[in-house]
Amino acid sequence: MKLHHLRPPPGSVTDPTRKGRGEASGKGKTAGRGTKGSKARGRIRMGFEGGQMPLQRRVPKLKGFTNPNKVHWSVVNVDRLAAAYPKGGRVDPDALVEAGLARKGTPVLSAFRNALKIPELRGKILFTIAIIAIYRLGSHLPVPGVDFKGVHDFLKSAGSQNNSAFNLINLFSGGALTQFAIFALGIMPYITSSIIMQLLGVVIPRLEALQKEGENGRKKIQQYTRYVTVALALLQSAGIVTLAHRGGLLNGVDIFPGLTAPRFALAVLTLTAGTAFIMWLGELITQRGVGNGMSILIFSAIVARLPNEGASILRQNGVFLFSVVLALGLFIIVAVIFVEQAQRRIPVQYAKRMVGRRMYGGSSTYIPLKVNQAGVIPIIFASSLLYLPTLLASIINKPWFTSFTERFARSGTHPIYILSYFVLIIAFAYFYNSIAFNPVDTADNMKKYGGFIPGIRPGRPTAEYLNHILTRITLPGALFLAAIAILPFIALAAGNVQQFPFGGTAILITVGVGLETMKQIESQLLMRNYEGFLR
Repeated sequence: MKLHHLRPPPGSVTDPTRKGRGEASGKGKTAGRGTKGSKARGRIRMGFEGGQMPLQRRVPKLKGFTNPNKVHWSVVNVDRLAAAYPKGGRVDPDALVEAGLARKGTPVLSAFRNALKIPELRGKILFTIAIIAIYRLGSHLPVPGVDFKGVHDFLKSAGSQNNSAFNLINLFSGGALTQFAIFALGIMPYITSSIIMQLLGVVIPRLEALQKEGENGRKKIQQYTRYVTVALALLQSAGIVTLAHRGGLLNGVDIFPGLTAPRFALAVLTLTAGTAFIMWLGELITQRGVGNGMSILIFSAIVARLPNEGASILRQNGVFLFSVVLALGLFIIVAVIFVEQAQRRIPVQYAKRMVGRRMYGGSSTYIPLKVNQAGVIPIIFASSLLYLPTLLASIINKPWFTSFTERFARSGTHPIYILSYFVLIIAFAYFYNSIAFNPVDTADNMKKYGGFIPGIRPGRPTAEYLNHILTRITLPGALFLAAIAILPFIALAAGNVQQFPFGGTAILITVGVGLETMKQIESQLLMRNYEGFLR
């Protein structure tokens, strides 16, 4: 027997396996020598599915349940930590809370506290609150020549809730129209002019070219929008003062008794100047405050009416129906948030290209298509179109036409009126989406920069694919929008709830503006290494 014939006893030594061999080893696939063979890899690790995404990562996670393993963290300043422990000591969460360096509380309240700690963000928030206070103050300053006794007597009657024009303008003015204040028109002329300019951008080539010029083109379009706003404010204020004087706005109540030409001109100029001032306040918030200025003013105007509407429901319908309305309102708010945040993400890949000596592209992104792409604009269009019969009846003054509008459109509880409103909102949602999103331009821009949708050829097939996707996701968004819009009419017909606060444009604007403002504040917090509203 020779030395090389000696062998260890069976089981004392196993054959060496090369760790890090192959994609299934879990240790990497390129370390060491060789990548194939029976000894090049160990056993197949648990959960390996041929290199694809594992099952536990493909299954969508359920939301709404508490994660017991979730760790909440809090930012602690190192300088304050050194000052609190000059001689050292044990540092744990309870000790930090006792020392005042960390706080226990809900994430939302902590985020608000952190927002007020940042000097720049605190100044923006306080500036926005000051502008809102000025706006609310102007909603109580009266227009010269208004008969307040006649207005308040009408508001105490039941007929004030059946006038669609009164309710629509009063919604966006935050109740200023009920007192005929200098801000009675609210922000409605600016909204109308913005919609007009956006629609004209598709028709007029000059405006379409300005939309593609970037910042300079946007400033010019914004300047044109201001001019159109002032012109619309002049027309609307003249019409409202005339209707108010003839008793056509408040059902026989003359709000401007003894109206002469100078007093008429003074009232019209006052209302127009109030609208221009509101527009300037909104631009100040956009430049120096938090969020979009016009949206914040509309948000404050709508929220200012909620306590009055809630008290009216409690006084007229009792505690039980008031509790039902609150529960239904909470459900509607959750549903609106879900739909407003819902989007279809279409993946886009960009090919690599050489520019000079550098390589560009090769990235992956997506096109977010929102389910509710149109927002509240279809509701505004449908409301304006259904108000035309009432407006024509007040102009032509024919008995048969007046009785038809009284029966069909005045109260809003007629089934034909509700069905027409529902269908018009769906139609206008498709119409606005076809104008706001152009699949042909999007496909051309993607093709120009080397982008493509996986599995879809660039050019015309991409445009047809985007149009198909947009048509499919518009239907559920339009149905939801129409259902939210007709809720006040259903509440009026079923439960005799005169002022339903959680329906129509009010809840959509309130939730949308709240979400956008929260996102902007959260981005400011995360940029400064603070916790946001979402953990």
